[in-house]
Amino acid sequence: MVEVYATAEAMQRHIDLMDAAHTAGVPTHRVSLDVMSELAQTITPQGVLAVCEFVDVPLEKVTDVRLAVVLSHVRDPGNAGTVLRTADAAGADVVIFTDASVDPYNGKCVRASAGSLFHLPVVVGVPVAGAIDFLNQAGAKVWAADGGGDKDLHQVADDGDLDGPVGWVFGNEAWGLPEETVRLTDGAVSVPIYGGAESLNLATAAAVCLYTTARQQRRS
Repeated sequence: MVEVYATAEAMQRHIDLMDAAHTAGVPTHRVSLDVMSELAQTITPQGVLAVCEFVDVPLEKVTDVRLAVVLSHVRDPGNAGTVLRTADAAGADVVIFTDASVDPYNGKCVRASAGSLFHLPVVVGVPVAGAIDFLNQAGAKVWAADGGGDKDLHQVADDGDLDGPVGWVFGNEAWGLPEETVRLTDGAVSVPIYGGAESLNLATAAAVCLYTTARQQRRS
């Protein structure tokens, strides 16, 4: 953190946070409700706002990849932030935002990540082909998550194809991944749907894929 802004009421409510900032030498500033409303991007701000440095890393700095996420043409910041949070919870080693995806520093994406933006390496602005090639060079199998995929997630897991290093590529919320991207991967994998739902939300499908992979890796 570079500095913290907070209302008087929020400073009292979050004394531990203010003490931690003071101990770390982070400047804190008391502001009015009107100023906080101007600074924050939400309709009802919580009264505390932190200014932080960008935390993304170059792709070549990423090492020891066992579980990776690639977001390609993902435009919804809420979905992107939720996938980032889920990847963190599932133990992913990196999340790659390709050059055609939303900015991970979008305010809604940052909030949806619930702090996970600061927990694991995030790479920004890499072409999807470059991201997939990097994961291949790292020895990972790379799967394209696709509702129309010819491989079933459970079958891929049962076949042992999620036991080693794995990268998942998730595409646009509306139209998924283009065929030319899928061809760069080891195959298109779908999450089975047993009920009447037409499809799964991107973040939900990502959660299923990532946790299935994490479970298999911890079993192997």
